[in-house]
Amino acid sequence: MELLDVYDINRKKTNRTWIRGEEIQPGDFHLVVHVCIFNSDGEMLIQQRQPFKKGWSNLWDLTVGGSATAGDTSQTAAQRELYEEIGLELDFQQMRPHLTINFEKGFDDFYLIEKNVELHTLTLQEEEVQNVKWASKEEILMMIKIGEFIPYYESFIHLLFDSRKQRGAFQGK
Repeated sequence: MELLDVYDINRKKTNRTWIRGEEIQPGDFHLVVHVCIFNSDGEMLIQQRQPFKKGWSNLWDLTVGGSATAGDTSQTAAQRELYEEIGLELDFQQMRPHLTINFEKGFDDFYLIEKNVELHTLTLQEEEVQNVKWASKEEILMMIKIGEFIPYYESFIHLLFDSRKQRGAFQGK
């Protein structure tokens, strides 16, 4: 049984938890984190979900992602997910997400990190990840079109790639 913190509409913890897999109550929200690793060639490290994984089985996805568990901050959840899913250790304590996107039942935090990673050094979580590879924006967009990648909005994939080296909504510095 996995417990998740319940947040209010203003993203404040309510001091309540709910059990993952159960229906969250109206007006309650939860936190999900995603980490996108980019290399110096401008490619994103992507993962293929296991065929037995519930939801989006066998499809390719962003580097890592998952729900923040009870007691997690966004940073500790991102750090934990990155280590659990692909065995990569990074310190997130002084990082803020590049993007936060509200969805119907919660908040999605996206961390965009530039780091060259040797694929053979990664340890894939057998319960979640069957494969990893580097992919260009164009490759990911094609994979979405042919149904091999989770169906993110194409404009969102463009935003991730466009935002990876800067913060904010303005071009330039």
